[in-house]
Amino acid sequence: MDENLELRLIAEREEEEKSDLKRRVWVETKKIWSIAFPTMLTRVTSYGMIVVTQSFLGHIGEVQLATFALIQSIYVRFINGILIGMSSATETLCGQAFGAGQYHMMGIYLQRSWIVDGLTATVSVPLLVFASPIFKLLGQEEEIAEAAGNISLWFIPMLYQMVFQLTMQMFLQAQLKNFVVGWLSAFSFALHLLLSWILVYKLNWGVAGAMGSLNICCWIMVVGEFVFILGWCPNTWKGFSKAALYDLWPTIKLSMASGLMICLELWYYAVLVLLAGYMKNATIAIDAFSICLNVNACEFMICLGLTGAAIVRVANELGRGNAKALKFAIKTIMSESICIGMLFFVLCLGCGRQISYLFTSDEQVAQVISSLSDLLAISVLFNSIQAVLSGVAIGTGFQSTIAIVNLGCFYIVGVPVGVVLGYVLNLQVTGLWIGLLSGVALQIIILVFIVWRIDWDEQVENTSQRLNHWLLEEEEEEEEEEEEEEEEEENQIQSLP
Repeated sequence: MDENLELRLIAEREEEEKSDLKRRVWVETKKIWSIAFPTMLTRVTSYGMIVVTQSFLGHIGEVQLATFALIQSIYVRFINGILIGMSSATETLCGQAFGAGQYHMMGIYLQRSWIVDGLTATVSVPLLVFASPIFKLLGQEEEIAEAAGNISLWFIPMLYQMVFQLTMQMFLQAQLKNFVVGWLSAFSFALHLLLSWILVYKLNWGVAGAMGSLNICCWIMVVGEFVFILGWCPNTWKGFSKAALYDLWPTIKLSMASGLMICLELWYYAVLVLLAGYMKNATIAIDAFSICLNVNACEFMICLGLTGAAIVRVANELGRGNAKALKFAIKTIMSESICIGMLFFVLCLGCGRQISYLFTSDEQVAQVISSLSDLLAISVLFNSIQAVLSGVAIGTGFQSTIAIVNLGCFYIVGVPVGVVLGYVLNLQVTGLWIGLLSGVALQIIILVFIVWRIDWDEQVENTSQRLNHWLLEEEEEEEEEEEEEEEEEENQIQSLP
């Protein structure tokens, strides 16, 4: 009888543990997707605004379309990659501060990011101002180079828009309020579509209409985010502070490491597309390779949402000092990401040839894409793993480490392997894609080792020490502001006759 009672108690305990696990997974899943879904929506609609602009310019003229594509793919991707990377420093710092309950410091970190990223954007302005002579120097056609000088100037306001929009997005995301960013982005996309149609087709403003609409709608997002921060983030935004000018060097170091980390990854794919252009039947090679990259990028946008979720959850729990919850969050995000990756893996395997016809009707291109479908399927599965591992490392503040890993994996391994297989062994585009996979696979192996080796209790302690070192008490901040106001009043009194 006692044995039966003991067995029943054990069974009940196991059932309670299973029920508790289900509840914890459900709670964690809600947290993950409250971050991931708005991030995905923002990325898709932001990319959609570029596509809409390109479409309207294509109806204005071939030169305008080619010029926009050239500036967007080379110039803006280069600068945008730097700014996106640097803004991830805001996410790390604000995420950890939010978890630690140092809410007032989040506004200071945001302002420091504005200063650092704003200076970076200013340094990049000459690239846009002198786009025409630069493109001529690079051997572009005279007509395209001249048109580039006009269109590139429209990207200067967008450059500063990215500084504010990206950092405020990370600021809101760190405190689980990025839903407003998603809806603002969706609204801006719809408005851009309508405004472009009015300005280009109805008012015949041409390039000015298309680019003006893009700038207006992008800045609407900035204004909307800032208004939301002023009105609905009273704990994390205490107004502009002189404290933002102090301790800039740690922010600069983390921002530089973040920018390098993202750029090395973004440029990796651009280098491989460039290499595809030197192959036999270059047009077919570039078309097939770029279409496969577009399919890969579509799935990667979903994974980037999970990257954002991983960054925020890890940073929040590190700041909170809860290593156990942090580990559980990583396991949950990784499991869900791999499930999504497996879904796309099966779709790519089963519908490889059909996918090609969504982008092209050329049989030769479709045949090359079909031959790459197995490799494409592996790529989308790798995305689901790599995205979460990168998010975990960024949330911990390991941007400089990932930058070194990306440099070695992509440029010392991936590109050379692709060149050897593609050109020496004559595997053409297939060889390039195998090279791409080899770099990503090595990156995943190294990141798994890094994450597995992390002592999370030690990281919790390090995070606490770092945040406390940078901490500026609210009372100190208020005293400084009062001193500034007193100095201003004294100066005004002295200036009176």
